[in-house]
Amino acid sequence: MKAIVYDRYGPPEVLRYADVERPSPKAGEVLVRVRTASLNFGDRAAMRGEPHAIRLVMGLRRPRANVLGRAVAGTVEAVGPGVTGFKPGEDVFGEVNQRGFAEYTVAKEKHLAAKPVEVSFAQAATLPVAANTALQGIRLGGVGAGTRLLVNGASGGVGTFAVQIAKALGAHVTATCGARNAELVRSIGADAVVDYTTRLSDLFDVVFDLRGDKPLAAMRQVLAPKGMYISSFGGGGNLLGPMPRLIGMMVKAPFVSQRLRPLVATPKGDELAELGAMVAAGTLSPVIEEERPLSEAAAAIRHIEQHHAIGKFVLSVGK
Repeated sequence: MKAIVYDRYGPPEVLRYADVERPSPKAGEVLVRVRTASLNFGDRAAMRGEPHAIRLVMGLRRPRANVLGRAVAGTVEAVGPGVTGFKPGEDVFGEVNQRGFAEYTVAKEKHLAAKPVEVSFAQAATLPVAANTALQGIRLGGVGAGTRLLVNGASGGVGTFAVQIAKALGAHVTATCGARNAELVRSIGADAVVDYTTRLSDLFDVVFDLRGDKPLAAMRQVLAPKGMYISSFGGGGNLLGPMPRLIGMMVKAPFVSQRLRPLVATPKGDELAELGAMVAAGTLSPVIEEERPLSEAAAAIRHIEQHHAIGKFVLSVGK
């Protein structure tokens, strides 16, 4: 089968569209014939091996898993022992532990959800990772009717979902993004849109920080005395990435009235099912910047690195 493979860390040029052995499902796993996959920040981090600290898990000198990709949608090809929730021929979407940018991949049954017929494969592939992160962040913050929410970095994959989910719950959403994306963010429901370079003055019950571009002190200045700051971003130094900031936040947390919370999203099939139902009902509409063939994955990642992504970037397989 064809897949996007790499045997060393580096820029998009290290990626190759090549033949690899088709996987087989083990106990509790599902073999999926991939129809679409979406790009996420973690794919670029895995490709480059940055921050370098992630190499302790991914492989010190070279990647242990030599196929990229975490968010997929496709059709069940076969199931491993013990799988009862899915059968061959059913359309599904979910998160895999790498190896998603391929014609076939295996996923844990509990990390998959059935794809509603009203939801396209391209839409379904955008929900794992990004929409999951948005939903878990919104729930961590207790966002609901009347909540004053700030989404810092609202035009990216997680941000576009966070704005819509929060609005569906009745929150008042202020969103930051670049000027070129302001109209898009308004169109998906933001009540107020602020250029990310502008200094904020309002107070918010919850700040969902997806950029990490402003000091924690500046974020706390716009947070209500009993409000919650939620951090979910990459970036930072090449060695430790956002870890020094997150550690500093956790050290400070016990001594301030505001609640400071890091968000580490986890794959959950039941939450994916909720998100799929929202898309089917028209409550949630994935923002897809572009769809390209799987063979153009390197070019797609290069584009995202050079131009801030708007919503999600989708790779189609087998077309």
